[in-house]
Amino acid sequence: MTVKLATPVNAQERIANPQSQMCTTVWISGDQLSPRWPEWLAQKGLNPGNTRLLFIESAAKIRSRPWHKHKLILVLSAMRHFAEAMRRDGWTVDYRKAATFEAGLRAHVAAHAPKHVVVMQPNTWQGRTFVERLRATDVPIAQLSILESRFFLAKPEDLGASRSPLMETFYRKMRRRTGYLMDGDRPVGGKWNFDDENRHPPPRAWRVARAALQFPVAPTFPPDAMTREVIAEVAQVETAWGALDGFALPVTRADALAYFADFIAHRLPNFGPYEDAMVSGQPLLFHSMLSPLINIGLLERDELCAAAERAYREGRAPLNSVEGFIRQLIGWREFVYACYWREMPELREMNALGAMRPLPKFYWDGQTDMACLRECVQGVWERGYTHHIQRLMVLSNFALIAGVRPQEVNEWFFATYADAYDWVVTPNVVGMGTYGDGGIVGTKPYAASANYIHKMSTYCEGCRYDPKQRVGERACPFNALYWDFVARHADVLGANPRTSMPVMALRRMSTDEVKAIRAQAARFLDSLS
Repeated sequence: MTVKLATPVNAQERIANPQSQMCTTVWISGDQLSPRWPEWLAQKGLNPGNTRLLFIESAAKIRSRPWHKHKLILVLSAMRHFAEAMRRDGWTVDYRKAATFEAGLRAHVAAHAPKHVVVMQPNTWQGRTFVERLRATDVPIAQLSILESRFFLAKPEDLGASRSPLMETFYRKMRRRTGYLMDGDRPVGGKWNFDDENRHPPPRAWRVARAALQFPVAPTFPPDAMTREVIAEVAQVETAWGALDGFALPVTRADALAYFADFIAHRLPNFGPYEDAMVSGQPLLFHSMLSPLINIGLLERDELCAAAERAYREGRAPLNSVEGFIRQLIGWREFVYACYWREMPELREMNALGAMRPLPKFYWDGQTDMACLRECVQGVWERGYTHHIQRLMVLSNFALIAGVRPQEVNEWFFATYADAYDWVVTPNVVGMGTYGDGGIVGTKPYAASANYIHKMSTYCEGCRYDPKQRVGERACPFNALYWDFVARHADVLGANPRTSMPVMALRRMSTDEVKAIRAQAARFLDSLS
């Protein structure tokens, strides 16, 4: 059943509020930690003299899933640091730990009796339905206002009328709207994207001499006293998953800016060519790992895009790298957000290919002989992060060709990644990663055999499996699973111009070869149980 969500108050509406009384509460959530809150509130006539800021930690939310410990540390520490920074800037802050969000709000209302509670529209379906339900509760609030979210450019109508909108068309619209990398109405460099320059596999030197190579190392931020207190609390959360040690992400605005500046200086120049490459022992390579900070509001899309473009204009980074980075921010990120809001809540339960296999245990414990999957899961365990190709072409690809139920894959990504929120995970995993939506977010199933992983990574060196074999004891499971997937879904794949070639290749194989490959896949899948 579709729930009708509240329409936010008009952005220009000023909130009536006597200047002499602090009778308005603004509730700020842990993924809305933007430095622009004072500016946004001033537009409503709200200031430190008439407004109290509310922050709530919900014990039920913290224990609702096997959240990665680094994700919990990041959100809780960043929220506490943000609240303290706002307090230093003169705002009155009520920071509460409660059994639930509603319990925290009730306790705040009982203590301060605000006449007006203001919240910014949450970015997830669950958040918005929760806020809407507040209108139906007996929490004694005279007025509840929902401000329009300021964290995204795009709306569902920006996708156009097509059931399967093209990200490239959407991206060009966003480029024109923002003006990034534009010369008038034309893209800088004469092309809208530089994908043909941004798909380099790891060079041979990276495969044979990895230990001697020097890759840029992202700066670390040792936990301060406040973060150490959070770490001690998270250590007691029995439902949490992942490593506790090693947390070194920024949790303040100043440190987030320093982290971003390091990326611009040391990794952005090589980001483009190698953004699809995967190298053992290099969790970042040239990626930014900014998404956990962007998704809680510490960094803003526009400042990142502007700084990247400035690096290109000043000759500090090549166009293909800068364009690829900006495309992730105003292209893909905004695209999946628009798709999410157009397709929810049905999107979460879509399963177009009828995949029903449970998620293999090795996604949780890393116990597998497949080096690529083992290293990716280990990366998630250690830091709650892998870059986008590891997510799509290793972790999601395996689940897709093995026939794992999209909702189980989605739940795993949602819980275990430090940057994961429903608005970004669900369209990426149920849509693009597992093709559960049947082609709304992505134009094809992103299924691949071991050949792709062998070409684009160094994982196969030293793995017990041979990426060139389809059957036999040493055959890489990705090969048999891939061709078994093609056989199972030949009708769907054959009807799509982008995936018809594997179907034709399968039909050219002998009956005995196909039978042997599918038997190999069946034995492997049985072993997962």
